[in-house]
Amino acid sequence: MNNIKKVFVSCGEMSGDLHLSYIIEEIRKKDPNISFYGVVGDKSIAVGANKITHIKNNDIMGFVEALKKYKYFKQKALEYMEYIKNNNIDTVIFVDFGGFNLRFFKLLKKNIPSIKTIYYIPPKIWAWGKKRIETIKKFDDVIVIFPFEKEYFDKIEKKSGLNVKYFGNPLVDKYRFSQKLGKKIMLLPGSRKQEIGKFIPVIVDLIGNEKMKNEKFIMKFADKSHLEYAQNAVKNSNINLTEIKNLEISFDSIEALRDKCKYAVATSGTVTFELSLTGLPVITVYKTSAVNAFIARKIVKIKYITLTNLNADKEIFPELLQEDFNVEKLSEQCQIMEKQKEKIVEELKKEREKLGGNGVLGKISDYLLEK
Repeated sequence: MNNIKKVFVSCGEMSGDLHLSYIIEEIRKKDPNISFYGVVGDKSIAVGANKITHIKNNDIMGFVEALKKYKYFKQKALEYMEYIKNNNIDTVIFVDFGGFNLRFFKLLKKNIPSIKTIYYIPPKIWAWGKKRIETIKKFDDVIVIFPFEKEYFDKIEKKSGLNVKYFGNPLVDKYRFSQKLGKKIMLLPGSRKQEIGKFIPVIVDLIGNEKMKNEKFIMKFADKSHLEYAQNAVKNSNINLTEIKNLEISFDSIEALRDKCKYAVATSGTVTFELSLTGLPVITVYKTSAVNAFIARKIVKIKYITLTNLNADKEIFPELLQEDFNVEKLSEQCQIMEKQKEKIVEELKKEREKLGGNGVLGKISDYLLEK
């Protein structure tokens, strides 16, 4: 990235924005003259990124919702391309969000062939199949953040011509591991409106379940708008989440809440991996629409959806998906977790050690600055 002063960035959701913010912060420490512009969220904005579009406008979950916003994303890709042309930007960093970013990449390469393209955290082709490899190998650089991804790409490298870089997982730099377990249950409903809407009704039933009557819960939200989504999910039941006696609503960080909790129930996503790095056991849950679930089952080619399980190639965190995410099975799993949580902490300690030491962000930023 030598001699480049303007970089366009494209991420699509909160987890991508988190990862991007760490990279921007690290690069700007070493070269404050580099400016970043593009599709970002609050985390990246806080470390100096210039917003063209906020990621909250990309709030979609699943195939059906993506189709509904097809025209929006097509128009945005054209707008971003014009911005890149008009501002003489010659490098673009893409972060995750493959459904949009791969199409955006094709548009850029067709119209600006000389543009330098870097995919940081590429689409999960190990889950969705190999059709995207032909596009991904046209990027100038591809950087992955899990060892199992590196192993997967290395196995197909000779056939695909794709050579990815792996420096370790950057989140290891950000989270302190602890073996301490508290007394409360952390609840993490996710960040998308749709997934919060699926999570909350089951969790409200769990909190009121006879088996859980002596438990205390902390429901963590990343943003106050997410609490509004959650409240709307139970508005027909005349339930006010802030008035449930054994439920605390919090906007604190994971680190601030971690030692108060003995385990978590969390919507599948990057947050379950973040929790694993702190040593907190998790019951992973996920529910989408029947149509999205049907399509996913036809396409997705993995045993697990939780990153911790995928990296370990075994179930460490139990997963309750789709119709299995109901109050009966969740309350049963909570009883099992109560007995197994200490054992899971030991497993998480081993898994964290596999991800390498600290300094990953420094290595990635050094590599990008050399390019």
